[in-house]
Amino acid sequence: MLTVEKYTFKGKKAIVRVDFNVPLDKKTFQVTDDTRIRGALPTINKILSDGGCAILMSHLGRPDGVPQDKYSLKHVIPAFEKLLEKPVKFADDCIGESAKTMAAALKPGEVLLLENVRFYLEEEGKPKLPENVTEEEKKAAKDEMKKKQKDFTARLASLAECYVNDAFGTAHRAHASTTLIANLFPGNSMFGFLIEAELKSMDKVLQSPEKPFTAIMGGAKVSDKILVIENMLNRVNNLIIGGGMTYTFIKAQGGNIGKSLCEEDKLGLALELLQKAKEKGVNVYLPVDAVNGDKFDAEANTNITSVKETPADWMGLDIGPETIKIFSEVIGKSKTILWNGPMGVFEMEKFAKGTSAIAHAIADATAKGAYSLIGGGDSVAAINKNKLANKVSYVSTGGGAMLEYMEGKELPGIKAIRG
Repeated sequence: MLTVEKYTFKGKKAIVRVDFNVPLDKKTFQVTDDTRIRGALPTINKILSDGGCAILMSHLGRPDGVPQDKYSLKHVIPAFEKLLEKPVKFADDCIGESAKTMAAALKPGEVLLLENVRFYLEEEGKPKLPENVTEEEKKAAKDEMKKKQKDFTARLASLAECYVNDAFGTAHRAHASTTLIANLFPGNSMFGFLIEAELKSMDKVLQSPEKPFTAIMGGAKVSDKILVIENMLNRVNNLIIGGGMTYTFIKAQGGNIGKSLCEEDKLGLALELLQKAKEKGVNVYLPVDAVNGDKFDAEANTNITSVKETPADWMGLDIGPETIKIFSEVIGKSKTILWNGPMGVFEMEKFAKGTSAIAHAIADATAKGAYSLIGGGDSVAAINKNKLANKVSYVSTGGGAMLEYMEGKELPGIKAIRG
């Protein structure tokens, strides 16, 4: 398999799928977190230092085929130019005349950013259908979209001589710019440094983890994490559960959860997962105490109770001090750590302590020699908020893609190049 490291880009135009789907300030449209842009720099710089030129394509938000200023990639350019330390050209259409003309005129060492690929429905390949369409009409629309998507992909590919996929965050989508385009560059398509690093870190955790291996799963819903938890039960020694999903497990075991978040239809599943863990010899750690709020609000009144005794009109919004102590001890003894999902509503200062404590415990364990992989938007945000990104082993840029990979699924963007 080709690698960016060994490929020579001298005199070549490379079309690179990057993930510049970054958060923007709603008023000024300035980039508020440049993590994903920084992640793309090593690949771009390799192309340029070889004497090639880079044509970058990305999506931003969900414009659903409708060009909108708030989703324009032009807003990313100031932050990108600052990090790249050179000017970036911008084509106001990813497959239009401007893209074609500007790509053709690119000189070695230059960078061209194309406008948002999702301004075209062909990127995702999903036709917009009116309500009450017949199955026949639906099929005809899908067939038509397939033809359009093929043409869209060919027009993107025509801009360059080789293809690099460095957008791990969208590798789980079979889109034109992430999957289909790779087939148009036989022998000249490859992963960028970012995807290579992502796969290496995840394969290390999935295939050869040093024991004890601890997975920390947080977030709101059990349903979002079922498949990951099931896959992890075959690999981990310890499973720590926090966040809103805690309360589905607590209620299933007969606890009082007040107004805490709970998936009533998943109570049986929660008990099933606990039984499976027991059969596989996996230690499951659920919170023992919680910080409760009398409402879902940054200014809520708070109290601390046993997690099984949440007062009637209150809701659990963070893990309590005793839980922090227990979880931190387990993490401290671990040699491999996977963290996905916060321990509470950490966006609110009153309920951020648990998530921050876990972030610090992971950093401390890493300093002692553990391998730590952090993934999922909220966990990454918590690591960055606590300025610990350089104190853990790897911070993944792909939320959904990482989860699907951890579930054991084959990602279309990965398969297109790996074969």
